[in-house]
Amino acid sequence: MSSTIREADLGPSKITPLPARTAANAPAPQAHGIARNPGMKLDLGFMESMRSVNRSALERRVASLTKRRSIKADNQAAWLLRAVACMDLTTLNSNDTEERVRRLCAKAVNPFRRDIVEGLGITGEKIRPAAVCVYHPFVATAVDALRGSGIHVAAVSTAFPHGLTPLSTRLQEIEASVKDGADEIDVVIPRGLVFGAKWQELYNEIVSMRAACGEAHLKVILGTGDLATLRNVMLASMVAMMAGADFIKTSTGKESVNATLPVGLAMVRAIRAYFEETGYLIGFKPAGGISTAKASLDWLVLMKEELGRRWLEPDLFRFGASSLLTDIERQLEHHLTGHYSANHRHAMA
Repeated sequence: MSSTIREADLGPSKITPLPARTAANAPAPQAHGIARNPGMKLDLGFMESMRSVNRSALERRVASLTKRRSIKADNQAAWLLRAVACMDLTTLNSNDTEERVRRLCAKAVNPFRRDIVEGLGITGEKIRPAAVCVYHPFVATAVDALRGSGIHVAAVSTAFPHGLTPLSTRLQEIEASVKDGADEIDVVIPRGLVFGAKWQELYNEIVSMRAACGEAHLKVILGTGDLATLRNVMLASMVAMMAGADFIKTSTGKESVNATLPVGLAMVRAIRAYFEETGYLIGFKPAGGISTAKASLDWLVLMKEELGRRWLEPDLFRFGASSLLTDIERQLEHHLTGHYSANHRHAMA
């Protein structure tokens, strides 16, 4: 199928112009402020053009990014504050309780100790995680705890983390989370559909999930650590975006291998290709194993270098993280005092 035909199918009024350059100090929007991806027909020809993935080239590119960029002093503190603004503060443990979720929400509303806020000169600035991510039973608790804060509530759904229950059950779970107030839904795909190259079935499932979400934004978790090859990662990314995903996400955090920079690079290049084809901006969320301030800087550099400044806003980029906020807070305290503090001085849930 030609590019002209594909654009005609979408309709000329829906094509988004290339995003303008944003000032470096522009405030990060907390709302969902971009045109949603309506998806497109499954185009196996377009997918075929994306099949060739050179792992060694991606690894060289990632190595050059992390070595060439060195962010220090005040600039580092500013980038770390941006990392917090792009964070989905997450608790997905078997021992989660309503009280634990309420404490996590309280941390999201006030992510830094007062002395750090005053030392950085950001009193009055609302630098907070973009969302709190929880299991379905805790959605209503999180919605109540975050009411009026502007922080989103994300729910992991569709038999997280394996996605192996009947589709009807998974769709009911999405609908229940939306009914309870979740405005973002993180869904998992059955990885077996990728291994079997059952692209139409995978596409149909994600289309159904998008419909079940209604106005809630859909983040599709690929489970990249289970997909074995970067080619599978690339093709699964394309199917998810064609089916209407608002975000594509690396991992559940439960795989043996979670978010890695080469995998992330393959996914953001899929996002760039989809944008060039359709004009729609798709978000990216690395999750799992991102627990240090240094790692968050590497991911921010990757996004800036590959997709540009616009993808450093929380409506297009998120970290899925549970312990990352603690290390960022410790790093910011070191920036102010020259000393690292113990983890217990930065309360979490």
